[in-house]
Amino acid sequence: MDNVTEKEVVSKNFIEQIIEKDLEEGYCSQVKTRFPPEPNGYLHIGHAKSILLNYGLAKKYQGQFNLRFDDTNPTKEKTEFVESIMEDIKWLGADWEDRLFFASDYFEEMYEAAVKLIKKGKAFVCDLSAEEIREYRGTLTEPGKNSPYRDRSVEENLQLFENMKNGAYQDGEKVLRAKIDMSSPNINMRDPVIYRVAHMFHHNTKDTWCIYPMYDFAHPIEDAIEHITHSICTLEFEDHRPLYDWVVRELGYPNPPKQIEFAKLFLTNVVTGKRYIKKLVEDGIVDGWDDPRLVSISALRRRGFTKEAIQNFVELVGVSKANSSVDYAMLEYCIREDLKLKAPRMMAVLDPIKLVIDNYPENQSELVEAANNQENEEMGRRMVPFGRELYIEREDFMEEPPKKYFRLFPGNEVRLMHAYFVTCTGCEKDENGNVTVVHCTYDPETKCGSGFTGRKVKGTIHWVPALKAVEAEVRLYENIVDEEKGKLNEDGALNLNPNSLTVLKKCYLEPALAKAEKLDKFQFVRNGYFCVDSKDSMEGRLVFNRIVSLKSSFKL
Repeated sequence: MDNVTEKEVVSKNFIEQIIEKDLEEGYCSQVKTRFPPEPNGYLHIGHAKSILLNYGLAKKYQGQFNLRFDDTNPTKEKTEFVESIMEDIKWLGADWEDRLFFASDYFEEMYEAAVKLIKKGKAFVCDLSAEEIREYRGTLTEPGKNSPYRDRSVEENLQLFENMKNGAYQDGEKVLRAKIDMSSPNINMRDPVIYRVAHMFHHNTKDTWCIYPMYDFAHPIEDAIEHITHSICTLEFEDHRPLYDWVVRELGYPNPPKQIEFAKLFLTNVVTGKRYIKKLVEDGIVDGWDDPRLVSISALRRRGFTKEAIQNFVELVGVSKANSSVDYAMLEYCIREDLKLKAPRMMAVLDPIKLVIDNYPENQSELVEAANNQENEEMGRRMVPFGRELYIEREDFMEEPPKKYFRLFPGNEVRLMHAYFVTCTGCEKDENGNVTVVHCTYDPETKCGSGFTGRKVKGTIHWVPALKAVEAEVRLYENIVDEEKGKLNEDGALNLNPNSLTVLKKCYLEPALAKAEKLDKFQFVRNGYFCVDSKDSMEGRLVFNRIVSLKSSFKL
């Protein structure tokens, strides 16, 4: 401890403090954590916090990290979700090594655990319906009352439970309940259901079982079997901790795991609820669980977020006991910070209009030199073709500009990035009065890098060569929720933003981008950071997603 600085001590979160005390006092000799997702949907940004926290704790204390699927509810689980979750966790950098487990691997042991409770007089088979169980449970201010089946004999309960296992009853006809205390101030301790009948096909065990354990019963058993030392979970499980402790205590597990709760990660005005996302997918509003407008981990990856940005975001959010919301702008800040020294800065014209340099020699071209990233010289330089005809952004020309407009308008001179000064001489229009071509002349003495030190210009615009430009589709994203109206309207439906996706079908990029591969990331000058779409982009049809714009109001 003498070698630890005061800053390091202060910076430890409360979970690290608990773990270090447990190690010092001999509660455990090696830290073992786990991430226990239910395979009933895709993981989202909130899960990333839990994954990185559990993995980070195991790594920090030279322990072990398990991945375990809590697949005790076959009604909503799919192999598709199992595979996507594994891919997400690997991508985030959390390594479970050879410790991949499923709750369903322990169904036999859970069944035997339930039998043990029955034999101890701590569990009974109940015939009450789900509605009746709720009625008997009581309220937050009134105690519950005992089930009329609570005093069945051990022998009768053992036989009925075996009948449940053997398929003698219909779904909901009988349940197995723990026998604890119907007057407990904690409703979770009022004889909770620990097994129910469910004649459902399970993705892992197929048709082997027709009874399934409830999460609150299964989870502590899974942790105990795997010798988890610290079961890190979110705050909504705090009221369930007495039941967690009761299960491992009554079943007599040595060195029982310790449950510790922390605050969930809440992002403002984003959709994380599985039922909402499922409806968005089913209604065709998004093109899948990985649609870049969502904040599932696979959606963020497809949009172009990096694992380093998410890791930094989780670190900035921190670990606490108090629930709070984090502005989505913080996540955007993290990806900008990660990409600003990594991403090549390329020229791309998203709303093109042709620029013709009338005094540039016809049928002639040259190469101009450009830095790949002006803030990171190690990324080197590239050569860009330059010629008589170029594409520029439509907004970079105006016939009658407002004051302080420093781009192209008749008589004004600007610099073409990496190239020459040009002076606008006029434009062409179609029959509707829309500008189709802008004309200009260039000064051959003003080539960038030639040592020209003459007159100055206030404006610089980017461009791409018309003859060698790469055509691409570009997708611009906004929040799928209308932030001004709030996430939900009065009837509970989502307030959707009609402008959450803008598709620009005919954009022009500089030639080097023809070789861009899926998930490659770039900064498009003035337009933001972009990523090659991993689903729709293909050879001969490049599709780019905007990851994030260049500027934000967010500051640390």
